[in-house]
Amino acid sequence: MPDLGPVPRGLPPPGPSSPFPEFPAPAAPGLPPPPLPSLPPFFGSVITDLGDDVVDPALSEGFDGLVERPQTLTYADLLALPQAEQTSDFHCVTGWSVDGVRWRGVRFRDLLATAVPRASARALVFVSAERPYVDTLTLRQALTPDAMLAHAMDDQPLTRAHGAPARVVMPRMYGYKGVKWLERIVVTDHVADGFWEQRGYDRDAWVGGSNGL
Repeated sequence: MPDLGPVPRGLPPPGPSSPFPEFPAPAAPGLPPPPLPSLPPFFGSVITDLGDDVVDPALSEGFDGLVERPQTLTYADLLALPQAEQTSDFHCVTGWSVDGVRWRGVRFRDLLATAVPRASARALVFVSAERPYVDTLTLRQALTPDAMLAHAMDDQPLTRAHGAPARVVMPRMYGYKGVKWLERIVVTDHVADGFWEQRGYDRDAWVGGSNGL
């Protein structure tokens, strides 16, 4: 199983005493964004109190928002939905990549069919058990053919270090969009900035086409 980055423990939350560097001010209109500062590898992997075992349910706080059928999906429910497999590369915005990661999970199209989004739905908010980590995708982005909610990597169930019981996989975007330890999906009528977008990263984190890269 490839290493998708270390799992630092015990880091303080972002704030005045945070060890994370300040982000540069946005670039003036028409100019490329300033370079990102050096960041701890794969933040969004900081988890200290959830233990080491896969937990059930997978979406313990629900799949709700602008849907006709709000629900809680257990790990068994996730496995009972139509399954998809793919091999794709993983790219971190800090400059490292892992090629050829094998994922297994559920396409968001099939996941959304269980809840039936309302006509006003425009985006998905992914809430991690690692508070306050959240991020969003538009519905169009979530429905790209290689986006999924993954529960297995390289033919094995996800380990806690890699996001068990389920994580977002969005290969066309940088890794900070791949929310780990997912416990809730909220369907909304707008896109909001996630954890790293609030700190200077691009909301649409296309690999090779965002964050000044």
